[in-house]
Amino acid sequence: MGDLGTFIPLLVGMVSINGLNIASALFFAGIFNIITGIVFGIPMAVQPMKAIAAVAISEGLSVGEILSAGIVTGLVIFLFGTTGVIETFDRLIPRSVVRGLQLGLGLSLAAKGASMVFGGGESFFGYDGMIIGAVLGLLGLIFFFSRKIPGALILFLLGLVLLYLESPASFSGLRFGLYVPSVVGLSWGDFVGGTLKAAIPQIPLTTLNSVIAVCALSTDLFRGRGVGTREVSISVGLMNLIGCWFGAMPMCHGAGGLAAQYRFGARSGASVVFLGVVKVVLGLTLGVTALSVLASYPMSVLGVLLFFSGIELSLVARDVRGKGDFFIVLVTTGTIIAFSSIAIGFVAGFLASYLLKHLPRGNGNGVS
Repeated sequence: MGDLGTFIPLLVGMVSINGLNIASALFFAGIFNIITGIVFGIPMAVQPMKAIAAVAISEGLSVGEILSAGIVTGLVIFLFGTTGVIETFDRLIPRSVVRGLQLGLGLSLAAKGASMVFGGGESFFGYDGMIIGAVLGLLGLIFFFSRKIPGALILFLLGLVLLYLESPASFSGLRFGLYVPSVVGLSWGDFVGGTLKAAIPQIPLTTLNSVIAVCALSTDLFRGRGVGTREVSISVGLMNLIGCWFGAMPMCHGAGGLAAQYRFGARSGASVVFLGVVKVVLGLTLGVTALSVLASYPMSVLGVLLFFSGIELSLVARDVRGKGDFFIVLVTTGTIIAFSSIAIGFVAGFLASYLLKHLPRGNGNGVS
C-alpha cells in the first residue's frame, strides 16, 4: 500500500472530474503491476503520470486528451529507450526546469484541492461541508508525515463512509459485473490538445523521475538488483502505448512510489504483484459500477486528497541549490501559474536556463 498516497487521489480525481474509465484504469494498472513485479523483481510502483493527471484535474481535460497525452508520452519514452538516447535527453533538460514544472504542477493541484474543500462543499456543515473538509485536512496532515499509516487509503475510505451516511442510495447500483477491455476512439484534435497541454510537460518529468531517478534509486536500495534505464523506458512506453488505447490512465514508474513501497516494507516484486491482482479483480468485477459511487464522492474529501498529493509533488523541488537554479525554478513555476499552461512554463524555464548559462560571468548580477 506504500504508493497509494499518489495512486488513489489522482485516480479518483480523474474519474470524478474528467470521467476516466475506472475499470480500465484499475485493470491495466493491475496487469502492469503484475508484469513489472515479475520482470524487475523489485517493488516497482505503477503510478499515474503526475503532470498529465495534474493538468487534467486542474484544467478539466477531456478523456480523449488525457489518453492521447499518455500515448504520445509513451511513444517518445519508448523511442528514447530503444534508441538509447535517454541519457542524452537527461543532459539536455536542466534539472531546475523539471523541478519548476513539478512545483508548478504541485501548487496547481493543491490549489484545486483547497478550492474543492472550501468552495466545492455543499454547505458549511453537512457530510460534504467545509467543516468536514477542514477536520479531514488536519487528519491528513498527521498522516502525511507518517511512515507507517497509508493515509490516503484511510481518507478515501472515510469519504465512502460519509457518502453512505449522506446518501445510501448512491451504493445501490454497486454490484458485481464483468469488464471487457475495448478500444477507445481518439480524434486528431484529442492528440493536438493532449500533446500541447499535457504531453510536453510530462515527457521531461517521465524521463527524469520515472526513468533516470527510479533506476538510480533501485540501485541504491537493491544492491545487485537495480534496473537499467533502457528497460524502464521501454516498460513505461509499452504501458501507455497499450493501455491508453483501451481507456487506461497514463502510467509510469515513479521514484517516489518505489521509495514508498520500500519504506512500507516491500523488498521484492511479490508485493506489487499482490497489489496488481487486487486491482485486476476490482477492475474486472466492480469497476463498471464503481463510477456511480465515485460520481457522488464528497468533493471536500477529494479536495483534501488532491491537496496533499499536490504538496507531495511540490516538495521534490526542495533539493534545488544555488540562486541561479532557484531563479529558474521560480520563473518556470510563476509562468505556469500566470498563464495556467505547463507548456508555456516549460518553455520559459528552458529559455531562462539557456540565457543564464550564457550570461557573462562576474557581472555583478548575483545569478551567474
